[in-house]
Amino acid sequence: MCEVPGKHRGSGPGRTDGPGNPEAAALFATCWKWPVLPGAGTRPARRAPRALRPAAHCACPDPLCARPGAHPFEPGVLAATTDPRMVAWWWRQRPEAPVLLATGEGGAPCALSVPAAAGPAALTALDRAGVRLGPVVAGPERWALLVAPYDLARLGALLYAMDSVPGTLRFHGSGGYLVLPPSRTGAGTTSWAREPLPEREDAAGAAPAGARPGAGGGTARPWLPEVETVLGPVVETLTRPWVNAPEF
Repeated sequence: MCEVPGKHRGSGPGRTDGPGNPEAAALFATCWKWPVLPGAGTRPARRAPRALRPAAHCACPDPLCARPGAHPFEPGVLAATTDPRMVAWWWRQRPEAPVLLATGEGGAPCALSVPAAAGPAALTALDRAGVRLGPVVAGPERWALLVAPYDLARLGALLYAMDSVPGTLRFHGSGGYLVLPPSRTGAGTTSWAREPLPEREDAAGAAPAGARPGAGGGTARPWLPEVETVLGPVVETLTRPWVNAPEF
């Protein structure tokens, strides 16, 4: 198992240690075989009075960008790769660029995400339900629970069987992307709420129930739960009246 990029240095999400963005991108791509690409990144805000300036503007051409630094831009998400030469070249050009994961591509994880305010409650509910979690990315606005790849037909069948699905829950499948630790964007720093862990195997060498097929067998990829095991408890948590889950 490779060193975990963006691991916690303190007790709360947002504090990280370990490799920087170039090293993290290389580890994700070459060790875990997750396709990555650089995010747009940010630039200092200069035209407003200092007291009114935001921390940073997005480096993309949109002056009103709603996700400063936290989205693909030259290259687009379809350029995501595990090629170590391409990854090294990208981050030599822009060492501070956020690391983006192309979700659901080439066996990469998909994800469910919830508002950051509801993240701790969702993890507590999953722990109480006895669900073994995979990596959980704690962003400044949303927390993403990484799961094994799923397709739209499978996800649609799961959602159809539910009475209701809260609008605060988002799904990140094929064609989507996520910011990975230890990236910093205009909204703040991304870290791990739950660090990636290797797949455990039983004495006979078989993967545990709910494990991602093919994730073992000598690969260094982190273990990922199936979406079915995570979805129900997350939906239940977000529909509780006392859970603070704003719509954004």
